[in-house]
Amino acid sequence: MTFQERFSLNFIEKGRYKYLLSGINNTLLITIIAAAIGIALGFLIAIIRSTHDTTGRLKILDFLCKIYLTVIRGTPTTVQLLIVYFVIFSSVSRPMLSAFIAFGLNSAAYVAEIVRSGIMSIDPGQMEAGRSLGLTYPQTMVFVIIPQAFKNVLPALANEFIVLLKETSICIAISLRDLTYGTQLISSQTYDYMFPLLAGALIYLVIVVFLTWLFGKLERSMRKNER
Repeated sequence: MTFQERFSLNFIEKGRYKYLLSGINNTLLITIIAAAIGIALGFLIAIIRSTHDTTGRLKILDFLCKIYLTVIRGTPTTVQLLIVYFVIFSSVSRPMLSAFIAFGLNSAAYVAEIVRSGIMSIDPGQMEAGRSLGLTYPQTMVFVIIPQAFKNVLPALANEFIVLLKETSICIAISLRDLTYGTQLISSQTYDYMFPLLAGALIYLVIVVFLTWLFGKLERSMRKNER
């Protein structure tokens, strides 16, 4: 069978390329929603932990955050996804919602440590300067510390987003029709695994290269604003 015939069999006949298109949509949707959850929760955890590190306050919340980080970072993402899908939502089938929650909670643990390291890297004098201007601790954290920390950790956050995008491929474990699942659907019909898998890998690569370029451009833009 020629290259053209195999390409037509896998992607053109019966509109099998649509499996990949719908898979791309679901993959991107899961990544964006989970990243939003991860950033929101991660920043909150980072603020709680950095506040405890610098002031000694919020001991109980800091203790709970440490337990959360230990559990999430100490267990496989696949297991977390299966627990959310088969245990938490055992009575109803909610694969997409399960993916949002599982990947969002997992991402939050890593975002929290990334942001906390950025906050702790800011000179303590910045906090003192903000307080001397009459700002409260929360105001100084929001308007002075976090903007500077965000610029410092942007490359690490970008990398976390890219890792999250690729990790969504494990959604095949709960039969969620993401990009990887789409390649398997094609292979199950054509009995050709090379073409669909290579196509899926190429699509992931293109998305990652584009995101790397986009985040790099954003980082350079933010650095220019500092001058």
